[in-house]
Amino acid sequence: MIEVVGVSFKKNGKIYYFSPNGLKIKKGIDVIVKTERGLQFGTVELSNFEIEPSKLTTTLSTIEKIASKSDHEMHLKNIEDAKKALVKCKELIKKYNLNMYVLDCNYTFDRSQLLFTFLAESRIDFRKLAKDLANIYKTRIELRQVGVRDKAKEVGGYGSCGRELCCSKFLCDFDSVSINMAKNQNIALNPSKINGCCGRLLCCLKYEEDCYKEFSKKLPKLGKKIEIFGSEGKVISVDILGQKYKVELKDGQIMEVDANESN
Repeated sequence: MIEVVGVSFKKNGKIYYFSPNGLKIKKGIDVIVKTERGLQFGTVELSNFEIEPSKLTTTLSTIEKIASKSDHEMHLKNIEDAKKALVKCKELIKKYNLNMYVLDCNYTFDRSQLLFTFLAESRIDFRKLAKDLANIYKTRIELRQVGVRDKAKEVGGYGSCGRELCCSKFLCDFDSVSINMAKNQNIALNPSKINGCCGRLLCCLKYEEDCYKEFSKKLPKLGKKIEIFGSEGKVISVDILGQKYKVELKDGQIMEVDANESN
């Protein structure tokens, strides 16, 4: 087992594991960590705990130290300077007439890199843009294209359920969501019903997928011909959560069957 702590770099951001480097750190404490991009300012979301080495997908980096008052001041300065860089980037995008929308801009804590995330419908040739930004800010520039789900997470809003968008409230990763999930849950394939504010399939379709799969094991497939009470019939509807299904017999009679009782 390996001792780790979980750190995120933004509100509701993905949690990354780091070696505590001998430190005991409580949730909510700000820290300086070493990453592939350089030193980063983050917040501990998961205090010290042990994990199986097999569950680590990347090489474990270390926590350099607990953030000091001067580190907090530096972090705030980085945020303000990044906001100004975002404005400048938008001006240059307009100058070069690039079909892209920049969402966010962040400095690493040590200012060794300035990262811009942007949205675009296709590949963009941003070499001139990157060169200008590098000349202005004298640091390594990275422009990273992201998807519409990332934009929804950044902008926020409310879903058809009336609650704050999952992506902007608590989701750290975007799991793959397929149209088959909506079919498995007997949801009408109406875009206005199964698509979120981002225009993609609702993330919440993923939440109950395993439950629906498990409940479906006791039920026959829609349209299947089965024999029931000595008569042959065809399954015309299935209530997965209610664990019931309806069968139309040859004489036209419709019977409702409780899967728990029939099994």
